[in-house]
Amino acid sequence: MNKKIGFIGCGNMGKAILGGILASNKISKDDIFVSTKSENSKRHIEKEFEVKTTLNSKEVAKFSNILFLAIKPNIFKEVLLGIKEDINKDTIIISIAAGITMNDMEEWLGDDYKIVRTMPNTPALVGEAISAICPNKNIKENELEEVCNIFNMFGKFEILEEKYFHGFIALCGSSPAYVFMFIEAMADAGVKLGIPRNKAYKMAEQAILGSAKLALETGKHPGELKDMVCSPAGTTIEAVTELENGGFRSTIIKALEKCAEKSKNM
Repeated sequence: MNKKIGFIGCGNMGKAILGGILASNKISKDDIFVSTKSENSKRHIEKEFEVKTTLNSKEVAKFSNILFLAIKPNIFKEVLLGIKEDINKDTIIISIAAGITMNDMEEWLGDDYKIVRTMPNTPALVGEAISAICPNKNIKENELEEVCNIFNMFGKFEILEEKYFHGFIALCGSSPAYVFMFIEAMADAGVKLGIPRNKAYKMAEQAILGSAKLALETGKHPGELKDMVCSPAGTTIEAVTELENGGFRSTIIKALEKCAEKSKNM
């Protein structure tokens, strides 16, 4: 990919995306430029990724063919208006900010800019993100393909209408927290049953990783895969019954609904 990629802001998610891009070996470090808000952050990015950095966002805006806006929602408008005159009309602007809509960005920039709203999740840190991607009307098919190729470098993606982003945040953006809670609970149970804690965490983590991979690679319905483990009058169905008695599924559904509702009201 012969493109110059800029990052304005580079927190945890920005670094995850940057790391995924570099790990793919498809983009030269010379073609990446990052702006940060502090000298300390600048030094850390330089040391960790060995890319060009600056404290001046305007420089990055002028440099970039593809520009990631990895900045907090509360300063998004201020930063965007500050670089507006420095962004080339052919530059693809990629936002990863929660709560900043396409309409917001088009209102602040103008509706003739090329904008892609995205929502990755934190497994991008290990190249296993699931991201939602929504282009505006100015993004051409080949440009969308370029964006998708970048997101493939640190995980998987789905093209999604913006109206579904609240649901995506609940289902995928926030879900690592739910999974980590599940891992912690499983490990606590393992410890209660006598398994050393460090082993309990590793076993719980691998069990979840393996189960997700089995579902993805076989394409079988999760219910069918569950039934494969549940022998008649066996141990697993005892645990499944207890989970159902505790409202396991309904609690998860209610939690995701609350998350989506909060997203809508932010």
